[in-house]
Amino acid sequence: MDKLENRDISLKNKSIHLMGIGGAGMSGLAILLDQIGAKVSGCDTIKTPYMKHLDERNIPIIIGHEARHIDEFMPNILVYSSALPNDHPEILKAWQQGIQVSRRAEVLSQIFNVRRGVGVAGTHGKTTTSSMISLVAENAGLDPTVAIGGELLQIGTNAKLGTSDYMVAELDESDRSFVYFHPELAIVTNVDWDHRDHYMTFKAVTDAFAEFLTNVKSEGKVILCMEDSGVRKLREEYSVSPSAVTYGWGRGWNWGAAEVKHFAGGGVSYLLFHDGEELGTVELSVSGEHNVLNSLAAYAACYEMGIAHDDIVKGLKIFRGAKRRLQRTGEVGDILIYDDYGHHPNEISATLNTVRRIFPERRIVAIFQPHRFSRTAALYKEFADALSLADRAFILPIYGSDEMPMEGVSSKLIFDAASDDTRSHYELSGNFDDLISSVCKAARSGDIILTVGAGSVGTLGKKIVEKLTEMQA
Repeated sequence: MDKLENRDISLKNKSIHLMGIGGAGMSGLAILLDQIGAKVSGCDTIKTPYMKHLDERNIPIIIGHEARHIDEFMPNILVYSSALPNDHPEILKAWQQGIQVSRRAEVLSQIFNVRRGVGVAGTHGKTTTSSMISLVAENAGLDPTVAIGGELLQIGTNAKLGTSDYMVAELDESDRSFVYFHPELAIVTNVDWDHRDHYMTFKAVTDAFAEFLTNVKSEGKVILCMEDSGVRKLREEYSVSPSAVTYGWGRGWNWGAAEVKHFAGGGVSYLLFHDGEELGTVELSVSGEHNVLNSLAAYAACYEMGIAHDDIVKGLKIFRGAKRRLQRTGEVGDILIYDDYGHHPNEISATLNTVRRIFPERRIVAIFQPHRFSRTAALYKEFADALSLADRAFILPIYGSDEMPMEGVSSKLIFDAASDDTRSHYELSGNFDDLISSVCKAARSGDIILTVGAGSVGTLGKKIVEKLTEMQA
């Protein structure tokens, strides 16, 4: 048995059952385990698009979570999503039978930690940055193992087992599980106070990131975005990684961008600097200043991986984005429909500003589905401010995910927080059918219709296209 096979021996031939297998992260883990040689099965409450790749691999999936699955699949390991309570009957039965019960991160870190791990952490930008690194490395012939939180369009999946020593992974801070990982390269794109159901204070967030950075391998490096106030706080107050690789605007960082140019219709270019020395122009097919910063992080990581400048620039240019990251999902006449996963006010602001730069003359119609009651309760004023960047905003009911409703917390908080001069552009929608009807009646020639949120709102684009097509027939 060669070295590459030997490092995954603890998981090979094991029977592993995954609860929540339809999620972005859990489905990716299922693919990796299947490719390693484990016997994989899973269950989830609903059918999801990620299950398509699992069905192609003949991984058995049951809709619903029930204790009987333990007897049916007889797993050696039960892996559960953090969205599930640890006293769920299926989990309790596994414990009672002496079966190993693990969180997703515990199992994924077993694959990651025996490789030269490139871990991308941060409140925003993780999926895009890890996707950029993965594509550049893939095109440069490194054949990395990949585990990201969204489908990389050019690879066509969110995970794959590579043959090289490298693994690129998006690491989730939402439940602090990223502390299981020991990367060789650790990237922090930004640090915001999100996931307030888990982090009671901003200090709790920075404490978690500081702990994560202490786990970087002794020969490893940390890559930090110095344009983010949370990252600066992390570095200054915790004295983490004084020798960190830095990136941001201008020439003052290890990696910098200047003279940013936005292209009408999409795309952006900038001058790249390394320790103050100009290296030339970088062109991106994706748009927005946030993606310039994401590409700087990706460039810095790829440089540390030994990838040549020309290969990095070429890979960044052909990167077309990850699924649900300002993804064009349809068009009817000259009305264009886009979809974005943004579910934090900063993400929504960045997306709307980007759309405005791409289409400066067009009207922007945003359809927002708040994600989680706790986040809405904490940030409803910020959501109202972010949505004011659109010309028209439709607000759906809150997608609770694994949370129970909170008294007094609804989408109306966002509506009521809008300023007097913008509230007339907002509309509360009770359900998908009513919203589709309202949006299509209000649509004008040349509109950009943007669905945004981390819940089920991403399914609306296709239905809006169908309705507009029917109305124009």
